[in-house]
Amino acid sequence: MTIHLSTVLFVPLLTGLVGAFLPREGTRWAALIGTLIVLAYVVAMLVDFEPGGGLQWVTNDEWISELGISYKLGVDGLNLFMIALTAVSWVACTWVAAFSVVERSRLFFFYLALAETSVLGAFMAQDLALFIVFFDLMLVPFYFLIGGWGTGERVRATTKFVIYTLSGSLLMLAAAVALAVLATPDGGSISFSLAALGHRAIPLGSQEWIVLLFALAFFVKAPLFPLHGWVPDTYRATSIPVLALLSGVLSKVGVYGFLRIVLPVMPEGAQHWQELFIVMAVFSILYGSVLAFSQDNIRLVLAYSSIAQLGFIVLGIFALEEKGAQGALLQMLNHGLVVVPLFLIVGVIAVRSAGSESLRELGGMAFRAPVLAALFLIVSLATLAMPGSANFVGEILILFGTFENKLVYGLVASVGVVLAAVYMIRLYQGTMHGRVGALVEPREIDRVNLAAVVPLVAVVVALGLYPHFVVHRTERDTTDAIAKARQAGAPAEVSSIR
Repeated sequence: MTIHLSTVLFVPLLTGLVGAFLPREGTRWAALIGTLIVLAYVVAMLVDFEPGGGLQWVTNDEWISELGISYKLGVDGLNLFMIALTAVSWVACTWVAAFSVVERSRLFFFYLALAETSVLGAFMAQDLALFIVFFDLMLVPFYFLIGGWGTGERVRATTKFVIYTLSGSLLMLAAAVALAVLATPDGGSISFSLAALGHRAIPLGSQEWIVLLFALAFFVKAPLFPLHGWVPDTYRATSIPVLALLSGVLSKVGVYGFLRIVLPVMPEGAQHWQELFIVMAVFSILYGSVLAFSQDNIRLVLAYSSIAQLGFIVLGIFALEEKGAQGALLQMLNHGLVVVPLFLIVGVIAVRSAGSESLRELGGMAFRAPVLAALFLIVSLATLAMPGSANFVGEILILFGTFENKLVYGLVASVGVVLAAVYMIRLYQGTMHGRVGALVEPREIDRVNLAAVVPLVAVVVALGLYPHFVVHRTERDTTDAIAKARQAGAPAEVSSIR
């Protein structure tokens, strides 16, 4: 099967446009077909991918030659599984949305398709300017999906979401332009190619403030403490299929940017801020875990749990050790694969409790819904990194990588593992066991959600049994991504004169 990345990238947008001119029933099926085509290509990519083979299926064309901007796409170990996560998540969430009552369905599915194209573009881009185009483009469909099809205080939620993410994006745009200009050698031509930028000399002082601006944009997108202020309102107001994608996939674009851009291009700058970013990561782990334990709304339990999990990922990246970075990339995939079915299950629970998402009003569903309870239990145990799950492998790799040089931070972060067990067991017991809530109608998961959740849970179980499938295909590229930053932080050898 010949793979053209431009085809994979623009199929969702094309089917979304076609669907916008079809009858309402045809609109949802056009969007779903687009996601299935992407998934078919991704399966072929997983089969044909050559571990350690560098960028594969490269598309490289001039775009704006005067500014050194190219249309360059490629796949390697850093983004292969992020693309796969995007594909499987969009199929599941589009499937659920296709069988839901959606007002203005043509617009909804068009924006959903545009969102998939923008996320795929951010993951595939090998040119900094192209990455920023797709990174900023993501804001447009999610702005409308949250504001147009959300609930409750959706206008307030959308406003916060836009202010936070747009501010970060503007800072990153300024940083990217400065990076390309400052990296241009005397008499040379400007270039936004990530490969070219990785081989150009950038003054240390410039690296420091440019890295900080990139980090602000990435931490908002992730999100990480203290740049998470948009999270509570947005998570309450967003519809379940969109929220599953927002938390499971969109959040990974930010932390992926560190591995793709910051560490390879500005290693000394990344090393300069290592301590600060690790402190932020540890605070996010503890803060997210404590608040997840104290929430009554089941959406917010998962929201703050995600902040804690993203903290672990950032900790692994900035430990600047091979094990930590490998664990971070694995955990990026793991978190997306468990949080998407978790939010779809939250949607099922809400439907069976007259729309209530309060733990105080829930309970007792497992008695009449054993399949729902079993699926919920599997993803809950994976979230708390139960031994035997890929999440366990990811967190162990992160902690081992942190213990190498940052033992104290690793020990403090380990508390988050214990807290995760507390809040996830509390969430599971509060919804599935105990007395049946006054508003609860305990009945089995419906076929639509079952068809969406079961494949995701199957992948979670499969990776728990064989995480080497991911590790083997990502190890070389992950090591290369942090190599320069590791060298920048290595103590200089001192020769003694006798």
